[in-house]
Amino acid sequence: MAYWLFKSEPSTWSWDDQVAKGAAGEEWDGVRNYQARNFMREMKIGDRGFFYHSQTEKAVVGIVEVCAEAHQDSKTDDERWDCVDIKAVRPFVQPVTLDQIKGAEELSEMVLVKNSRLSVQPVTEAEWKAVCALGKTDP
Repeated sequence: MAYWLFKSEPSTWSWDDQVAKGAAGEEWDGVRNYQARNFMREMKIGDRGFFYHSQTEKAVVGIVEVCAEAHQDSKTDDERWDCVDIKAVRPFVQPVTLDQIKGAEELSEMVLVKNSRLSVQPVTEAEWKAVCALGKTDP
């Protein structure tokens, strides 16, 4: 299993919106960055991800699971853009803020710290466990 982080502005697509989609999940559409798209092309069904609220909150608020591998983004006819579908698994007991992540020595190399603008990014297993521990959430 691989681990990822999906960033969304809560005013556009929030954790509550994701939860409302239930077991069917929803396309993680609208990504127009080649590196983020390529990461989605690597994803497999069952991979887990952090759901991260960007902009004002800047915090990991939940865990999602990839429920459909990369396919054409339905929001565009441009064949360059793929997306995956994700479904909500569980909320974080305690959201983990970007400041907490930046303050944790074991997370200093996390992509979120080094390249916070990337909307879809990989997370190592060690980072996954550390962020879950900070959020008091079962990985």
